[in-house]
Amino acid sequence: MQSLSKIPLGIFAKTFPRPTAEENAEAVIAAGFRVVHYNLACAGLPSMPDEVDLETIRAARCALDKRSIAVVGLSGTFNMVHPDLAQREEGLCRLGEVARSARELGTSVVTLCTGTRDATDMWRWHPDNATDEAWADLRRSMQRALAIAEETDVTLAIEPETANIVDSARQACRLLKEMRSERLKIIIDPANLFLPATRFRMPDALRQFFDLLGDDIVQAHAKDVIFENDEVAHVAAGAGELDYAAYLTLLVAVPRPVPLILHGLREVDVSASRAFVGAKLTEAERALSLAAAS
Repeated sequence: MQSLSKIPLGIFAKTFPRPTAEENAEAVIAAGFRVVHYNLACAGLPSMPDEVDLETIRAARCALDKRSIAVVGLSGTFNMVHPDLAQREEGLCRLGEVARSARELGTSVVTLCTGTRDATDMWRWHPDNATDEAWADLRRSMQRALAIAEETDVTLAIEPETANIVDSARQACRLLKEMRSERLKIIIDPANLFLPATRFRMPDALRQFFDLLGDDIVQAHAKDVIFENDEVAHVAAGAGELDYAAYLTLLVAVPRPVPLILHGLREVDVSASRAFVGAKLTEAERALSLAAAS
């Protein structure tokens, strides 16, 4: 079912692994999307390259423009609090290359991972994430990243998630206040906000997230979550336990349209997931219209 919502519904372009940027863009269109979050891997480069060939970026932009595909974000994720300073420095250098590519691709948003003290997996929680030292390292990395954003005229967007140092709306608020930069914004992905112990507070927790951060959200993600005993598994939107009614009711009430991007799914799951999210968006917007008219 096609969404009738004014919210742009898109997908991570990396969902479609193809040998060339042209073939990737064609797969995006064939799946029914004209909005993507891009990754430089889709242009045949490393996601975080040491150096970017602008001709390669321009060729990717041409492939997207030829099909009227809009890019609403570019991945620049690295571990901003890696315990090894050299690893953080390398990530910041590569972020500069990604940020310089963003405008060439037609987007002003570069997405980040606030990171973890885990040395081998930047998506895995580590108890040292809660230390003052880790927070101080995040501040230092973010200040450097924001200087890059200023130089390249882009906005950085972080995503609170339970495995990272910014693991909640409150921690995200703290970082925004401490950085005091209009170039730092927020991504919401509810599937990354809940643990088995907090799963039953979804509507209240989502409402709090939007109350605290709604003005700063520049992108929303659509995947799903399954809770099995003490474990969390992420699956395609519509195949899990996330309260999409509560989530999208809040998202459509944001005064400006926030792109909603499918990810964390296999290519074979795209059609069903797109239909599910499109239908839920339509329902949420219809309910908002009825509420406004009453």
